Amino acid sequence: MKLSQFNFSLPKDLIAQEPPRWRDECRLLVLNRKTGEIEHKLFKDIIQYFGKDDTFVLNDTKVFPARLYGKKEKTGADIEVFLLRELNREQRLWDVIVDPARKIRIGNKLYFGDDESLVAEVIDNTTSRGRTLRFLYDGSYEDFKETLFGLGETPILPWVKTKITPEDAVNFQTIFAKYEGAVSAPAAGLHFSRELFNRMILKDIRKTFITVHMGLGHFRKVDVEDLSKHKMDSEKYVITQEAADQINKTKKSGHQVVAVGITVMRALETNVTTNDEVNADDNWTSKFIFPPYRFAIPTAIVTNFHLPCSTMLMTVAAFGGYENVMKAYAEAISQGYKFGPYGDAMLIL
Repeated sequence: MKLSQFNFSLPKDLIAQEPPRWRDECRLLVLNRKTGEIEHKLFKDIIQYFGKDDTFVLNDTKVFPARLYGKKEKTGADIEVFLLRELNREQRLWDVIVDPARKIRIGNKLYFGDDESLVAEVIDNTTSRGRTLRFLYDGSYEDFKETLFGLGETPILPWVKTKITPEDAVNFQTIFAKYEGAVSAPAAGLHFSRELFNRMILKDIRKTFITVHMGLGHFRKVDVEDLSKHKMDSEKYVITQEAADQINKTKKSGHQVVAVGITVMRALETNVTTNDEVNADDNWTSKFIFPPYRFAIPTAIVTNFHLPCSTMLMTVAAFGGYENVMKAYAEAISQGYKFGPYGDAMLIL
């Protein structure tokens, strides 16, 4: 398919700046991918569509405060550093993006904090904006991480929200976040509340967790018209044997496997058997799913509403069918649904 097929007009005021007051009371558009039928619900109504021994697969990654503001040595120029991933614990090496990047060269030192107590040295150029930093810190690793994250900010992208508040540290995290490593929240999981989990238990609806450390690759601009030529950034994922067994048992018994979010969909589809079973795995995935694609594992998905021409929209269209999904998006816009990680949700059955 072509990039231009995923373009549409999205009013800016439909991008949610704040989450709903209650996580499970956002709006929910339900799409039947076989009939194209659309229903309008609240998210807490989602369990109406599932029953005993259906399994929700959720991403228990934890967002860390990845955005830092500092100054360049000598000139004192302001610099923004976005932490992507830790490369070496002992040497305090991190893969980062810097902005503005053109004057940040190997050997430069960057200073962070009002007292400039944290210093990093640029030791490599990785991409046009990417750098490898070595943080110069003599204390323990625990003290270093506390200092680093204490200076960091919740990494909500500017197109969602420009002024970050202390409340975002909680709002931009799922209630089941456990394993630190994501630079963006798995947005579909933000809608689940403890009350909803309790109601799922009462209906014997099961849940299992995998870990996918979401990176910025989902948000990178696709700059090729032919989607087969687009390359996704790699993301670390872990599917335990317990989770794989639960998912495979659910499918074998004819029950629903519900992938909660695009990250979960990518991980589940990365390492599957010829019998359409998921393998336990601890690896990296750069899988890019776009139409046409035959899914092996999930039978339903939960997702948010995504931006025009985004890879996440393409993955949703691969599952729900291009015509169905674009029609549903047009309906969502006409009905004032909110887009983005703080926005409303979509269930595709």
